[in-house]
Amino acid sequence: MEKKQGKIVPFISVVVPLFNEEGNVARLHQKIVLACNKLQKPYEILFINDGSKDKTLEEAKKLSPLTLIEFRRNFGQTAAFDAGFKHAKGEIIVTMDGDLQNDPSDIPLLLEKMEKEGYDVVSGWRHKRKDSISKKIFSRGANLLRKILLHDEIHDSGCSLKAYKRECFEHLDLYGEMHRFIPALLEIQGFRVGEVKVSHHPRTQGVTKYNWKRGLKGFVDMISIWFWNRYSHRPVHIFGGIGILLMMIGKILLLWMIIEKLFFGAQLSEKIWPLMGIFLIMIGVQFFIFGLLSDIVTKIYYKNHERMNYSIKEIIEK
Repeated sequence: MEKKQGKIVPFISVVVPLFNEEGNVARLHQKIVLACNKLQKPYEILFINDGSKDKTLEEAKKLSPLTLIEFRRNFGQTAAFDAGFKHAKGEIIVTMDGDLQNDPSDIPLLLEKMEKEGYDVVSGWRHKRKDSISKKIFSRGANLLRKILLHDEIHDSGCSLKAYKRECFEHLDLYGEMHRFIPALLEIQGFRVGEVKVSHHPRTQGVTKYNWKRGLKGFVDMISIWFWNRYSHRPVHIFGGIGILLMMIGKILLLWMIIEKLFFGAQLSEKIWPLMGIFLIMIGVQFFIFGLLSDIVTKIYYKNHERMNYSIKEIIEK
């Protein structure tokens, strides 16, 4: 059991965002404590109160052991997870929702999968979901779109019950609704991602926080991750490519207008195509310049963060 400055360093950190979960918070804490005690390893529990309007904060303050992080207002589940990750001290970070639909007794399943098969991330798979039909349909649609854009092999990336090795978050900052895409983000960086079937319970207290607005934000974040995956290292490839294509189309239009004028005596003043050709060339030049500037900004980003566009797992010297 490792100690640091007289304190026991936890092996497991359980991170849970809370928003208006006054009816669930005490029972959830009890279940987490019971599950972690069975592991017989040092642990910590982090609850992030994401600007709850009910008595969630008051109920959480009664609980122990607990690290309670309180936001000044509601910043969203992704921000709450990010704050939890940055304050967690454990070698393994386990996440889950605060609505008791995830079962803390499944934590050993995640850890066993991680230890036996060498995964860096293990995601829960709610193979028998206890949600409404509309929520299931929306989730399956999102999963299909995610597989197409991100080539993510996880069946249920939206399940918050996950286990991560601590090094997964050394260079990862979360924004928007990106928490559900963490496995895809980490897989892009070269981490091994697996999954295991877990139980799922119907919500008995409080109301769901998911709606069409969160779904729309999640879709936008998915496109952002797709772009980052494909072009973050060399954005000039997409913007410069679009610029060159537009310039070529513009030049072809102008060349055709010149041919019509010289060989067919066409009156170009009556046609819009010469102006369209010039317009496409100008837009193409702007796209190309934007691509070059984006390339410069990307290089500055990696240099300032003292990192490159790759992730080294280990270095072996003999």
